[in-house]
This record gives sequence, structure tokens and C-alpha cells, in this order.
Amino acid sequence: MSLKMDMSDSVGRDGRLQPDLPIGILDSGVGGLSVLRHIHQQLPHENLIYVADQAHVPYGHRPAAEVRAFTGEITRFLLTIGVKLVVVACNTASAAALTWLRETFPQVPFVGMEPAVKPAAHQTRSGKVGVLATAGTFVSQRYATLMERYARDVVLFENPCVGLVEQIEAGAIDTPETEALLRSFLMPMLTAGVDTIVLGCTHYPFALPVIERIVGTAVAIIDPAPAVARQTGRVLQQHQALTSRQEQGQIHLLTSGNEHKFHKLARQLLNIPIKTGTIHWKNGRLHPDQKTRLQYNLPRETT
Repeated sequence: MSLKMDMSDSVGRDGRLQPDLPIGILDSGVGGLSVLRHIHQQLPHENLIYVADQAHVPYGHRPAAEVRAFTGEITRFLLTIGVKLVVVACNTASAAALTWLRETFPQVPFVGMEPAVKPAAHQTRSGKVGVLATAGTFVSQRYATLMERYARDVVLFENPCVGLVEQIEAGAIDTPETEALLRSFLMPMLTAGVDTIVLGCTHYPFALPVIERIVGTAVAIIDPAPAVARQTGRVLQQHQALTSRQEQGQIHLLTSGNEHKFHKLARQLLNIPIKTGTIHWKNGRLHPDQKTRLQYNLPRETT
């Protein structure tokens, strides 16, 4: 089945992106909220729609083809609502699907994630860099290309951080169990002389206070989310698609999981006003709950 589609809702009659449409953001769960918060800080007047595919979290262990199918359908759904740009706020999804998404939906710009290996290689003094990511990111061609281009003169210590995403999704962020898990990932890196650590999964910045407590002040920690937010602004500016609104942008978060738990955790992580809704998967397609369908004036079936 081809997902290539007409995205006339995202562009005006002159072929330009419509500035007053929201920015779409997607992730497997709450991790991408670490990117959303920086986008909201840097572009406070933009409306943001976020899709957390918690029915399938985590993406890190899934085959690339499956991740492409999920992100392709989420993108289709976002374009049905009407967005002017899609931020793939997930390193695993960016590694598996970003090139494919750009080919499949050619009229909407995408901004993706990648582990900050380049700045880490420039910043390290010891020549030893730790990378915390997911298995899906580490085996991707995108990551291999980063290593080839920027990491030839440094030693990378990689850990797929098995179980950490699940802890964060459960809201168990600063707990003894999560700290013990992080210590098991980080102590071998510190013993080896790592002086720079890359957060290669958008969930991990939410554990930053625990990570800092373990590694101390002598180790630099690089979170790519602020740079991704800046790139989002640059892309919109290039397309003359920044909103002209002066009021505070609204944030609407959708989950394919449990809305009550999601709302509670998102409020805890963001500490800003949000609205939430539910979407559900049926036969490989996403469908909104009635509240979301009415808010965006969607047909009863979006297929």
C-alpha cells in the first residue's frame, strides 16, 4: 500500500506552507516531550500537536520496517488534521524512517533527531565519548554514517540502556531502581575515562538530574533537543511559515495508550498547560476519539 498523498491541507494555493497551521510532533511515547518543551520555549506562539504512540512503545527493539509503518501512519494522521511541519522527535524513528518519510510525503518538511556525535567528538578532551541510545539507533545506517564522518578520532562507548525507556514511561524517573539502572550503564563508561556523554534517545533528558548526580560536574552531557528546536524554527523561517499570532500557542497531546496516565505524566514532565486526547489503532490505521474528531472537524473515519 502506498502512503504517498496530496498534502493540499498543508500548503496554500501558492504552494507555500500555511503559517497558521500547527507543528506536528511524533514519538513512541513521552520522550519527544523533551523536544516539544524546547520548541515551545523557542517558538512560543506556535500551536503544537503531539502524537505519542504508546500502544507500541518502545520503538527501540522493533524492526525498521515496522517503525516506518507506524510513523508513516502517524504522519498521514497528522496531515489529515493539518500540520505545516513534522518533527520526528524519536531517534529510533528518525534512524529507521526519516529518509523514507521525506520521500513518501514530499510536500511537507521534516525535522529529525540524530545522536550528537559530531559536537561530542569536537568537545571531548579525553577522546572518549559515551553514547546512550537504543538498539534500533545503534544498528541503523544513519548512526553508522555519523560514526564514519565524525567519530574516527574518538572512542565511542555505547549502551542501549535496556529498560530505561520503560522506567520513564512509567513515571519512575528519579527512583532507586532507575538510578541503579543508570549506574550500571554509566559507571563502566566513567571507569574507561569518558568525559562526554550523548543522550541519543529523547526519553533520556528527563532522567538528566539522575545522570548528573552519577557522573558529576566534570562530564559534559549533550542533549540534542535544543538544536532540533532551533532547526525547526530555521526550516519554518526558510518556508516563510512562522505564525504571525502573538498569543501563546496551544499544546494538544494525543496518545494511543491510556490518556489518564499520559495526561498525568505529561503535566509532571512539562509543567505547562496542555490538552490531551486519545487515538487508537485499527487495521493499521489511526482513529481519533470523539473529542479529538470534533476539535479538528475530522470525519468519523479518517481512512
